Amino acid sequence: MADRFGEGVVRSRKEDYGDRFANDLIEQYKLYVNSAENVSARRIASSRLFLALNAGLVALYGIQPCGFARNWWAMAVPLVGVAVCLLWDRIIRSHRDLNSVKFDLIHEMEQYLPARPYTSEWRVAEQGRGRTYREVTGIERWLPWTFLVLHVVLLVVLAVEVEIRFSILPE
Repeated sequence: MADRFGEGVVRSRKEDYGDRFANDLIEQYKLYVNSAENVSARRIASSRLFLALNAGLVALYGIQPCGFARNWWAMAVPLVGVAVCLLWDRIIRSHRDLNSVKFDLIHEMEQYLPARPYTSEWRVAEQGRGRTYREVTGIERWLPWTFLVLHVVLLVVLAVEVEIRFSILPE
């Protein structure tokens, strides 16, 4: 059966493959499900890293010495924060896209297995659009955007403060 990419994930028929077809398919299925779970684990680890980076940047802004904002270079902290947030969002989307492909292939592999737990779960969960389950990625993507707004607000406050200080200095 063809998948959305034009070629089916299961390329051999049981009759052509031989007696080990079912055992080999189960082993490949287990490995592939594990690889999908690893993508989710990597996403969680990268989100922890980006959360810590953002918290550190906000803390760095909070512990600046008085008068720190008198220099334009002080705006590097929120600028770095904006870049970190954009990168964080891109990595979340990349992991989501990769897992989406992986689970499409898992659903296809399940057509050749006696049970279809992931396919059934996804159907019951209304493909992540129902009340029983919401895709975590949709919720998770709010965090980088929340920090991004915070960094932009800090950037604007710093820019206004620097501009005010420079405008009142004697020439």
